[in-house]
Amino acid sequence: MRRLALLIGLLLPLAAVAGAQKYEPLSASVQAALSRTIADQAPPHGSFLDSMEAVEWMIEMSLRLEKRIPDRDSRLEFLRAVHYEATRAGLDPQLVLGLVQVESGFKKYAVSSAGARGFMQVMPFWIAVIGRRDDNLFHLRTNLRYGCTILRHYLDIEQGDLYRALGRYNGSLGKAEYPNLVRGAWHKQWAYTSARIAAR
Repeated sequence: MRRLALLIGLLLPLAAVAGAQKYEPLSASVQAALSRTIADQAPPHGSFLDSMEAVEWMIEMSLRLEKRIPDRDSRLEFLRAVHYEATRAGLDPQLVLGLVQVESGFKKYAVSSAGARGFMQVMPFWIAVIGRRDDNLFHLRTNLRYGCTILRHYLDIEQGDLYRALGRYNGSLGKAEYPNLVRGAWHKQWAYTSARIAAR
């Protein structure tokens, strides 16, 4: 009995308490635009305005994330990827951190009961709709690229209404719980103002 309890305890962290994006038919032009956005190319440069901003943000976010991702190299790689993919999609990186916290608890191999995968809990149907057959949703940058692109798509559909976009992302449009959880995590855990801006 103790072995069974231990096994369940080890497996539970891999499960995700998340909803699921719902398939909605896309026009050919939207599908093509999203496919171009997903195209996996290595970042040509960093996403920070300057090196001091990068150092400040990485140090601050790394300290906040240390308990969730203990390995320093993995943590820094994750944060660099989040900042790049969020910025590339026109999203606040701290919002994306809040979403990842709620969706997967920062577990790379999380799988929801609906089959959503990875840090940002991306549904596999997106691969067929806008990706390539061999895209791996457990790959760090692939998962973040898909997740940020999908959230940007929903924000565009909802004309910038984050509450409704988050509802679409989670498959819970019209329900307050999920958007409130993400916004709460974003503002309570990940809100950030550069020390240089705060000193002005």
